[in-house]
Amino acid sequence: MHECPVCEAEVPISEDPLEGELLECEECGMELEILALDPVTLGEAPDAEEDWGE
Repeated sequence: MHECPVCEAEVPISEDPLEGELLECEECGMELEILALDPVTLGEAPDAEEDWGE
């Protein structure tokens, strides 16, 4: 288990996480991204930007 950087709740991580993998904190609903693997580091996922077909 790892800690949500926003609300500090426990966030379960799979046994074989991937860098860039997106997760959701069950406590606060924040979308999180695995930023690094050694050690596993979580951060807020970047907002998806719309390109509107450009």
